[in-house]
Amino acid sequence: MAGHTVTRAQLTEAVYQEVGLSRNESAELVESVIAEISEALERGEMVKISSFGSFAVRHKGQRVGRNPKTGQEVPISPRRVLVFRASHALKHQINDGNSPTESARDIAAAARPGSRAGKSASA
Repeated sequence: MAGHTVTRAQLTEAVYQEVGLSRNESAELVESVIAEISEALERGEMVKISSFGSFAVRHKGQRVGRNPKTGQEVPISPRRVLVFRASHALKHQINDGNSPTESARDIAAAARPGSRAGKSASA
């Protein structure tokens, strides 16, 4: 693992560099997106981000756990947990090193009628 963490400030800077908004507008945009995702999850809604993944809230029931030190049984109360499932595109990008833009271009090129992309030379 690389040990590098992407922060809100870095996301804001990336929006500033790529989109061209002011730094304040970039910060507001990043905060707005994070707030919208958080509020949707609080309401129990699933959040799907194309070519990235899905966030969902899963309900876990009450169960009995054990204190690892003493072995004593301890009730664990019901709770909601956040789960993330990566999209196939993100998994492919992580494993093969392709950027999502490159992958999308490759897929679009292969889908074009009359395109030679993805066809063998003998076809």
